[in-house]
Amino acid sequence: MATAKADPPGSPSTRLRVGRLTKAHGLKGALKLELFTDDPERRFVPGATFSLQVPATSPWHGQSLTLTELRWYNGQPVGFFENVADRSAAESLAKAILWIEQPTDEEPEDDAWYDFQLVGLRVIRDGAEVGEVVRVDHFPAQDLLVVRSAERDVLVPFVSAIVPTVDIAAGTVTVTPPAGLFDDEDAIDASAPVDSPTPDAE
Repeated sequence: MATAKADPPGSPSTRLRVGRLTKAHGLKGALKLELFTDDPERRFVPGATFSLQVPATSPWHGQSLTLTELRWYNGQPVGFFENVADRSAAESLAKAILWIEQPTDEEPEDDAWYDFQLVGLRVIRDGAEVGEVVRVDHFPAQDLLVVRSAERDVLVPFVSAIVPTVDIAAGTVTVTPPAGLFDDEDAIDASAPVDSPTPDAE
């Protein structure tokens, strides 16, 4: 379960978060990938260009990467990119998130939503409305739904264990949060991943 950051409806393209570079692999600039797409054969082809989500202090800030090859090692995807020629360059890209531009008329993947589809949805817990999605935050570890509830914002990890159902047509998102998430002022650590029983998809 994942989201795709998007421009407002009607714009010519949307941005899809399709992967994250986790760490360097070998000495020739390769990087291990965490995939946020059900269709890597379509997204990760030679020549595919990705915009990068990295800190402003990164030497890669504002740049893009072009894939030259995707290989699989023991079931783990590994990418090779233009201008990433050695391990040092690869290490400087660790934790970067990869985005692509996608035409709005392209068939969406399963269990993937654009930000503008999620913002405004009513949040349902145990059959009762507890708030409204006001924003989606994207972090390297996971996405978070920012839910306005009782005049405060609750950060809900956007994983299937906690957000089992998104019903765009009904205008609702169903949550099964851990105890205390909507009941006290405790904040969620946005850098701490929450395990999901199903893989991410975009």
